[in-house]
Amino acid sequence: MSISLIGRSVGESVTLKLNEVAAILRAKGEPLIHLGGGEPKSKAPIDAITRAAALLNSGEIRYTPADGIPALKQAIIRYTEEYYHRKVEPENVIASGGAKQAIMVALQAILDPQDEVIFPAPYWVSYPEMTKLCGAVPVPVLPEDGSFYPRLQDIEQNVTSYTKAVIINSPNNPTGAMYSEKFIAEIVEFCEKKDLYLIMDDIYHRLIFDGRKVINPWQFVKDKSENSKMIIVNGVSKQYAMTGFRIGWAVASKKLIRVMTNIQGHQTSGASAVMQHAAVGALNGVQSGVESLRLTLENNRNIMVEQLRAFNGVRVAPPDGTFYTFADFSVYEKDSTKLANLLLEKVRVVTVPGVEFGLDGYLRLSTCGSVKDILEGIERIKWALDPESPNELFIGDRKLVRDWL
Repeated sequence: MSISLIGRSVGESVTLKLNEVAAILRAKGEPLIHLGGGEPKSKAPIDAITRAAALLNSGEIRYTPADGIPALKQAIIRYTEEYYHRKVEPENVIASGGAKQAIMVALQAILDPQDEVIFPAPYWVSYPEMTKLCGAVPVPVLPEDGSFYPRLQDIEQNVTSYTKAVIINSPNNPTGAMYSEKFIAEIVEFCEKKDLYLIMDDIYHRLIFDGRKVINPWQFVKDKSENSKMIIVNGVSKQYAMTGFRIGWAVASKKLIRVMTNIQGHQTSGASAVMQHAAVGALNGVQSGVESLRLTLENNRNIMVEQLRAFNGVRVAPPDGTFYTFADFSVYEKDSTKLANLLLEKVRVVTVPGVEFGLDGYLRLSTCGSVKDILEGIERIKWALDPESPNELFIGDRKLVRDWL
């Protein structure tokens, strides 16, 4: 069987694969704790459910415009004005099947084979693969100072004549690091100066902690005309706990949105009508659920960090936002894939190996679940790794004996 070069170069989504494995184990009755998922456990907003149900009850569920229904584009325009202080027109907006598709069609619209896309590392697992799907070259950049916070010079020294775009995800998946306003201002100015596309993946921008304020990258743009190469991506998946609804969007120049719409029209014909109406309900409805989720995540973050700091040798920086903690377990095992597999096999805890995000020796641990899951999950991990822990552990009625240390 002949497979294309691009097809052979792209790996599976590790995070989606872990969700699949977790579902299979749960179906078998295994006492699984899932600390690997990027999926809030709170329910979708009632306004989203009501709006979707109304359309379903009508029976009139048809094709939509490839770039989104007018009601959703209007809601996105209002959202953009509120959080980015930017007045845009419907032609500046595309609604997609998740923020992931919005980024994908943006990359397909701007990249040629061998172009390069720069993004700070650690990075979301899909950035390299989406870049490869365009025949382009991913260029992950680890901050030279060993932190999770890139500096402009980290990006600058990796720019070549092939560089076409920079992707910034802040707060960051997997680290939870929220980049400073100074860095955002510098990267916006730099990309304008170098005539590079700047994709701002803002999917977590309202899920931030410790009194931090949402940073508006658009305020630093000097050329606010239709020549701007700023692309702002967002969606309902994270802040509204609507991961399965698969609705995201991009705001950019009219010319670019038109090209992205053409591409999306041939890919999927547009996002689901029902899900778009649900997104309208979420964006236009009561917003208290976002703050409730944010507070829950901040509390869970505090508990997770406290538990991890009880480990000898584990290093963890408290995340500034998102629902992830990226902890350094290299004192126990430098091969993060091997470590994640050990924890899944021995104590039935799902984690995501850091190597998938560009930094081995780390595990990404999710704070999306309950406090009970966090406490019990970390207890199991500690038991599995720490030689000073008791030799036996009970998971329900099951007695485990540690025989691998």
